[in-house]
Amino acid sequence: MKHTKADNIDGWLIIDKPQGMTSTQVVGKTRYLLHANKNGHTGTLDPFATGVLPIAFGEATKLAPYVTDGRKEYEFVLKWGEQTSTDDIEGEIAAISSKIPTKEEILAAIPNFIGSIKQIPPIYSAIKINGQQAYKLARKGQSVEIPEREIKIYALELLEERADSAKFRVECSKGTYVRTLGHDLAVYLGTVGHLTELRRTKCGNFTLKDKILLDSLEKMEYVEERRKSLLPMETSLRDIAEIAVSAQDAIKLSYGQGLSPKNYADFPQGSTLRAVFADCLIALVRVDEHKISPIRVFQNNIKKEIKDVD
Repeated sequence: MKHTKADNIDGWLIIDKPQGMTSTQVVGKTRYLLHANKNGHTGTLDPFATGVLPIAFGEATKLAPYVTDGRKEYEFVLKWGEQTSTDDIEGEIAAISSKIPTKEEILAAIPNFIGSIKQIPPIYSAIKINGQQAYKLARKGQSVEIPEREIKIYALELLEERADSAKFRVECSKGTYVRTLGHDLAVYLGTVGHLTELRRTKCGNFTLKDKILLDSLEKMEYVEERRKSLLPMETSLRDIAEIAVSAQDAIKLSYGQGLSPKNYADFPQGSTLRAVFADCLIALVRVDEHKISPIRVFQNNIKKEIKDVD
């Protein structure tokens, strides 16, 4: 029997976003396919971009910042000699150059783009200026000035040389615009350029190994089958240490009450973040020598614990 009612479901769906769709369209499509009440994406991908787009369902939305704030990895193709208004294939040609950088020039330039660098995001972006998204103002022909920001490039490597382009891999911080990185790299090399391909291969702890295609979901006849593609909420927290607590203490956390660290051994000194489990993930807590304090509580899982206790 097919579902017709939207349900409260929790977990992560890692979509390999197809080219041409917005991130918001993917959110709406997956909410429909899984008949879910609530979901949202982490880390917007441009319509022309593809790759890892984590979609949080239900209480997993509370964990979205831990994915959005994590490192990202991309592979991109930078075409030399043509600059566009959007720094990608969707814009109109704004400048041209006959210079094609050599491999030696590219390799020599790369170290200048690793570490903390300054970047001015593109005007065709979702950044808000006086409450309005920059790309909407730009499309109206209004002047848009976006302040410079500092971002971090952890790694940048040349993967492949082509006739009039080059393929790169970059590992970067939240807030990095790869389109702008390509633009700035071309200018540094004495030419112009724009991205013809952009694929995110990692977002936080999620990689292409976790992905599923929208087409694959659509081909599944039943909602129950589609929901099997959901990953548990805690998969976004692989780098956070865990605490196991009793069902009774889980209930205390659900009411915003703290726990005594004396009941739980082997805590490091200083304030640390921990994921708390009973039978499943029930909370994120801040731990110091005096108290275990809840900062995110997952009520759906808490309710399961209460039922087990009753």
